[in-house]
Amino acid sequence: MSTTDDVRTPAAARIFAARTVTDVLQPRNVLLAGMLGVGLAAAGDWTGLLWGFLGALCAGLIPAGYIEWERGRGTWGDRHVVDRTKRAPIFFVILGSIGAGSLVMVAGDAPGGILVAMLALWVMTIGLLAVNTVWKISVDSAVASAVVSLLAVVHTPWWIAAYVLTIAVCWSRVALGYHSVAQTAAGAALGAATTVAYAFG
Repeated sequence: MSTTDDVRTPAAARIFAARTVTDVLQPRNVLLAGMLGVGLAAAGDWTGLLWGFLGALCAGLIPAGYIEWERGRGTWGDRHVVDRTKRAPIFFVILGSIGAGSLVMVAGDAPGGILVAMLALWVMTIGLLAVNTVWKISVDSAVASAVVSLLAVVHTPWWIAAYVLTIAVCWSRVALGYHSVAQTAAGAALGAATTVAYAFG
């Protein structure tokens, strides 16, 4: 049966749409776009793109690479790591990577705004790790929410309109059976809470 045939029924079309949303708006992609925006706004010029890319590399691309490496070894079936009990190593990689990136930023006198964003993501990861020990909170929802919230703070409040993408991510995770509504809502709430870091930055 072809892909076209597969999406002809409403149920199949829904799953196809959810899969597309969750793949396109996966954390590494959202962080790449978002951190470039945060860096640009924080620096006020093109140099912020370099700092933003470093942030995206440490918060999103390196962890995604680690997941793919473990997949190649047969540790996990796909990037979603549906077994909550196997997620801890990923969180520790994220914490170490963001921590290392933050040190480079401090040494390179990066704009304060991008450093605060890195701290916020680091603290968010601690929260995700803690909750994940007892409940499968949605990481994808948390990242999608955090990036929109951070952009709204450092750039313009109009970025709140992009929360429609966060809602789409939450929907896709539920539609695919990876999370419950409560788990995606909790992830989104934790992501939005990252903006509190700017009150102290």
